[in-house]
Amino acid sequence: MDPRGAVTVGIDFGTLSGRAVVVRVADGAELASAVHPYRHAVVEDELPGGGPKLPPDWALQVPADWVEVLTTAVPKAVAASGVDPSAVIGVATDFTACTVLPTLVDGTPLCELPEFAARPHAYAKLWKHHSAQGQADRINALAEERGEAWLARYGGRISSEWEFAKALQLLEEDPEVYERTERWVEAADWIIWKLCGTYVRNACTAGYKGILQDGRYPDAEYLAALDPRFAGFVADKLEHPIGELGSRAGGLTAEAAAWTGLPEGIAVAVGNVDAHVTVPAAQAVEPGQMVAIMGTSTCHVMVSDELGEIPGMCGVVDGGILPGLWGYEAGQSGVGDIFGWFVDTSVPPQYHRRAEERGIDVHALLTELAAEQAVGEHGLVALDWHSGNRSVLVDHELSAVVVGQTLATRPEHTYRALLEATAFGTRVIIESFEAAGVPVTELIVAGGLLKNALLMQIYADVCNLPLSIIGSEQGPALGSAIHAAVAAGAYPDVVAAATAMGSVHRAAYRPDPQRAAAYDALYAEYRRLHDHFGRGEGPGGNDVLHRLRRIRRQAVAR
Repeated sequence: MDPRGAVTVGIDFGTLSGRAVVVRVADGAELASAVHPYRHAVVEDELPGGGPKLPPDWALQVPADWVEVLTTAVPKAVAASGVDPSAVIGVATDFTACTVLPTLVDGTPLCELPEFAARPHAYAKLWKHHSAQGQADRINALAEERGEAWLARYGGRISSEWEFAKALQLLEEDPEVYERTERWVEAADWIIWKLCGTYVRNACTAGYKGILQDGRYPDAEYLAALDPRFAGFVADKLEHPIGELGSRAGGLTAEAAAWTGLPEGIAVAVGNVDAHVTVPAAQAVEPGQMVAIMGTSTCHVMVSDELGEIPGMCGVVDGGILPGLWGYEAGQSGVGDIFGWFVDTSVPPQYHRRAEERGIDVHALLTELAAEQAVGEHGLVALDWHSGNRSVLVDHELSAVVVGQTLATRPEHTYRALLEATAFGTRVIIESFEAAGVPVTELIVAGGLLKNALLMQIYADVCNLPLSIIGSEQGPALGSAIHAAVAAGAYPDVVAAATAMGSVHRAAYRPDPQRAAAYDALYAEYRRLHDHFGRGEGPGGNDVLHRLRRIRRQAVAR
């Protein structure tokens, strides 16, 4: 049988749920999907078994919740597709990054050991776990002091979200759990381990989140200078064989076949990250095509045949998105989360009643009201740092600012200002790329927020770029299914599979010259605020946001 007459399954592990999609290999048609919410969602207050309140900026997950996606969403999606399971030739997954967990040598999460069930550091730390900022600051300061060559590949800053900062936090705050840790594993690789029984580090997370550059991690001498007990971290807990994206990690085990209802032995592709795996789904396989995966946060990814060093980027990795090309990543820590927070905390009851009477949600109502405003009519500028800043400041101790509110300010005014703030944040990222000689010629949006037409038009106007949209509502899962097809041998490489299976609507939104000019003025104010509050205590800067964060921590401690 021609393998392209078969199907693959892509599984997207998000922040709150996992989604399985059944995809036809010949043309990328999505035949069915199923979603399974994580039983414990994001653990931010206390552990599942109770106990002391978690400190601020903690965000954990329970690995057993991810396995439930395999046992529920996958069989449901296959059943709904009407496809005989024997037609499935491969499976692939993607994950939020950096979500990382400590395990035994056989992959058992430490939180599943009775002696560590009540220890927060034994659980998986979600990407939005931001309490390792102090460790990240020291990693950056020491790397700069020592002139570590790898630092420039990450725009000069290593994030508190990433593997090394979280591992150093584990060592310093719970050395017993650190000592028991035999593998420090990205969730993207852990779930593949569960599926095929083989632990393979994927090139994407190893490069972007694990500081693997030119085949090397930071050396033991550098790690010892951070903390003598940290010297063996790479050799003892992190280093492992690297798998190329799109390659086969192994065959589906009998146990995983029983969980999923899929045939034992089919191809399991090397793990990947939700944002990066979306690139082929959006057919963004040429230099200059930046994909913004917009959901609770936004990740900006792009391939290029040029190596550039861009201040504040999340990283540039050889083969980090597509083999043979440099893959760039930047991002914003909060986007959809910001809009959700505003609706949940700051919109008065009468707006909720109006929305309910019309049979729409409050977001839709506020979007309609916001669309009636001319650019600048609300008199506001906001900084989109409710969850810190990922790019280009790489500082999760920053917090949001809204300037210009008066007694005439209404919720729809602030809502539009927040929409615009996230677009301004994306423009900062694009301009940073272009200033470093890495041009952006097209912005392609994927993710749940593309359904908001006003938001999409604002992005086109603010960035003054044609804005394309992915043709799938399940970009990461489709991208995973594309990688599964390559791992199964249906296509020779990811680019060929993307051409056949990906989908995009080019230039779905075009910038309006008058609105774009009006946004230039607002953006100039955003940049002034961005540099004033985001550049610390340097000339023209103000460190008040960091001081407020310290005051909050002291108050909580008391």
